[in-house]
Amino acid sequence: MSAPPQHPQPQPQQPPLEGEHDLLVITGLSGAGRSTVAHVLEDLGWYVVDNLPPQMLGPLAQLAAQASGAVPKVAVVLDVRGRGFSADLAAALAEVRVRRSILFLEASDAVLVRRFESVRRPHPLQEEGRILDGIETERELLRDLRAAADVVIDTSDLNVHQLAASITRAFGEAEATRLRLTLLSFGFKYGLPTDADHVVDVRFLPNPHWIPELRPLTGRDAAVSGYVLGQDGAEEFLDRYAAALQPVIAGYQREHRRYATVAIGCTGGKHRSVAMTEALAARLQALADAPPPSSSSPEGGEEHPAPVLRVAHRDLGRE
Repeated sequence: MSAPPQHPQPQPQQPPLEGEHDLLVITGLSGAGRSTVAHVLEDLGWYVVDNLPPQMLGPLAQLAAQASGAVPKVAVVLDVRGRGFSADLAAALAEVRVRRSILFLEASDAVLVRRFESVRRPHPLQEEGRILDGIETERELLRDLRAAADVVIDTSDLNVHQLAASITRAFGEAEATRLRLTLLSFGFKYGLPTDADHVVDVRFLPNPHWIPELRPLTGRDAAVSGYVLGQDGAEEFLDRYAAALQPVIAGYQREHRRYATVAIGCTGGKHRSVAMTEALAARLQALADAPPPSSSSPEGGEEHPAPVLRVAHRDLGRE
């Protein structure tokens, strides 16, 4: 077989404008996961534009640069739906004067065929032919772009969660990937929180409501907190539940969940649940701040930033 013809590569990237910004060009084969990547980047705080004509790449980069930090990271999905794609992209990339990278997604022919058949959609370039005809045409159109890519990811053996993990590691900042864990006190008589991932019932503890001097106070007051935490089983429960939440939090982070809610309930959401929520938050924060033992992570295991803890009291003040 003869060697493939040589084509001019995109021009070198120009010096960045003042107020350096990021521009990520997402491209690759149809069915290789561009939509998944776009959604993950949106969750990581990127401003994502889908199906942008190549001619608009330069103006978009200029607008981002002029936004004075309001749009710090921009990702653009470019694919063969944009007419004149192969002819115009090299010139469009040469005009971009902000820091930019190209992410190229691909997969094997067999996997791409299976993915198109599973959703019962034609390949955008197959016309009257087979799916494979469209894939081959697209590979040829994107050959030069693949060669110029900064990052190439083969998604043949990746599910959506594994692809999301790869994108998060490559393009996510630590703060954007942290789990936001809300500890929410509530009163059962007002109903369960609809967004709770875990529900804890602390009505096994004596109710300060029946202590006249404690009744007008709340679980934020030292007298009520001391009374609740001084009951048999209160401290033991907090220690064990905080420890039990550690693998749950780690699992959420591995699955790239961004938000979770632990709801702690008593009868009215004024005394016991408030005191226990505040105490649980303190324990979880202490565990998050403590340096992990060097032997606690499996060799090669992925480390995650500590979760961001937020305390809220849904029904405090309703009585």
